Amino acid sequence: MASTIFNAPSAVPSMKGVDCKNYVGLKPIVNDLKFNVVKTSVKAVPKRVFIVRASETRDGPMKKLGLSDAECEAAVVAGNVPEAPPVPPKPAAPAGTPVVPSLPLSRRPRRNRKSPAMRASFQETNLSPANFVYPLFIHEGEEDTPIGAMPGCYRLGWRHGLVEEVAKARDVGVNSIVLFPKVPDALKSPTGDEAYNDNGLVPRAIRLLKDRYPDLVIYTDVALDPYSSDGHDGIVREDGVIMNDETVHQLCKQAVSQARAGADVVSPSDMMDGRVGAIRTALDAEGFHHVSIMSYTAKYASSFYGPFREALDSNPRFGDKKTYQMNPANYREALIEAREDESEGADILLVKPGLPYLDIIRLLRDKSPLPIAAYQVSGEYSMIKAGGVLKMIDEERLMMESLMCLRRAGADIILTYFALQAARCLCGERR
Repeated sequence: MASTIFNAPSAVPSMKGVDCKNYVGLKPIVNDLKFNVVKTSVKAVPKRVFIVRASETRDGPMKKLGLSDAECEAAVVAGNVPEAPPVPPKPAAPAGTPVVPSLPLSRRPRRNRKSPAMRASFQETNLSPANFVYPLFIHEGEEDTPIGAMPGCYRLGWRHGLVEEVAKARDVGVNSIVLFPKVPDALKSPTGDEAYNDNGLVPRAIRLLKDRYPDLVIYTDVALDPYSSDGHDGIVREDGVIMNDETVHQLCKQAVSQARAGADVVSPSDMMDGRVGAIRTALDAEGFHHVSIMSYTAKYASSFYGPFREALDSNPRFGDKKTYQMNPANYREALIEAREDESEGADILLVKPGLPYLDIIRLLRDKSPLPIAAYQVSGEYSMIKAGGVLKMIDEERLMMESLMCLRRAGADIILTYFALQAARCLCGERR
């Protein structure tokens, strides 16, 4: 097919006020430009109609026709446009569907939810293995002992099972752990002195892990209950009163001992008044300015802790913990605790339990600039596990939804016994 020759006279006004000699690359504009198109010929392209269909591209790339870009363009210009699949027909409604006029809506939020890709694009909250802190129970034995009330959890031998479990977690992106010791009864005492033994179970485990994995982030629990013969977080007076200031004195020594072993974050979970400031002062006095404090800011006297206490054999010998842990009915009180912890030097504020206290997580998120942690406690974990075993729920879906809800409420990090299982799901593994 040959092209036609045409002369296209065009009057283009010159640009005034520009001295072309003073500008590199500019040439004088000439009026009355004419376009003279040289006669050229284009080879006739045989009409090769092809249709692009999704079904032909699923198993591999569509076969190319061997045309150059110029030939493809020339074919389109000549009207030989390749065919694409037709617009699919509108899906039919089921029989009996009423015919109604469209609602006069300028905004339809469902438009942004109509496909998986669009839902992912507009997702406001994301979940990553980096958001998890993995709680691990350790003991002096060499064997890993199953915890009956917490399926899938063990008291890990500190020299073997602990190291192996940390390696599994790191393989899927979980690089933060928190240690909880099961202390032999013979080492427990009313004042919990074993808590600050530099060669105790927790300091030894910290040193071992830091030797093997220097970049592992290790959180520790600062409280006396694993070491107390009374099973309380503080020293118990003969009339049953938990002694506040004397307990804080012990906690400071415990935190310094853990920092000396290599802990990155010490986490006072005792709920004694003034302990954050005292621990900060003690750490700084020993040169541990770099060690962070994650305060259990809003730790409620909850019934969700039962399986945890079985894991550590740390149930109170008498009474309960309501004189130092918060009343589950209280909301505003969390702000009092948060403000005190902030002023005393806390680096992270934690809410415990997690899912039943989403309102508290959101409250602290809105009121504090500090990172917020949530503890998905043993009772929450065990309920999901039990529901999964009984086939009453989809365990994996509920696990992931619960973690996402904690993030949505405002938690930056989540202490969860699901850390390894959830991280494997996020990484696409199924084990």
